[in-house]
Amino acid sequence: MKVEEVMAELECLGNEQTKKTLMRHGVPEPLFGVRIGDLKPLRKQLQGNHPMALELYATGNSDARYLAGLIADASVVTRSELNRWVREAKCSLHATTTVAALAAESPHSLLLARKWIESPREWVAAAGWATLGHHLSLVGDDQSEPEWLESLVERVISEIHEERNEVKAAMNGFLIALGSFCPSFTKMVRKAAIRIGPVDVDQGATACQTPDAVSALDKVEKRGRLGKTKKAARC
Repeated sequence: MKVEEVMAELECLGNEQTKKTLMRHGVPEPLFGVRIGDLKPLRKQLQGNHPMALELYATGNSDARYLAGLIADASVVTRSELNRWVREAKCSLHATTTVAALAAESPHSLLLARKWIESPREWVAAAGWATLGHHLSLVGDDQSEPEWLESLVERVISEIHEERNEVKAAMNGFLIALGSFCPSFTKMVRKAAIRIGPVDVDQGATACQTPDAVSALDKVEKRGRLGKTKKAARC
């Protein structure tokens, strides 16, 4: 398929109600409003077509960008490509889902996460924290830098309430991921979440609520899922 054919297919799959819902969640135009579940056939057909992924992301269309993240080849994506994608991100869906999940599956995961969390740009910093969370969902306690992760927990405690909106949300997600997928950190994360208290994230014109880290960990533990890692960050 050519990129023009893929775009035409995405346009056919779009619907106004999904478009309105996505826009309420901050997803910008241009977009067709394609439900994620409806992308499955295209994802299956284009899986691993990295040149196509680069072309789709370059269109700027939000549906195309989400599909690009799903089909990109994490084993060959370059740091330059990921840096370009995150710089061009226009919303949380692009930065903390599309780009961050792909980065987490790539060989550049921790290197980019370290760099991005220091960015003065809100979406880039948010993508850095999200990349860390996705990374932990894949490796769990099988990671080699516990001291660094401990320092990040302390950083979240001291900085989260003063951070930019999307960075606050991503920091909170990082804490939940760390406590959920790394049992050696669960106790520390619980204590940190209690010290932090409620995290105030502006969810815009939606009914979404910011997850409470302690409650989230309680649910994971109740289901017997503490330490259960994922096979993939992208979905």
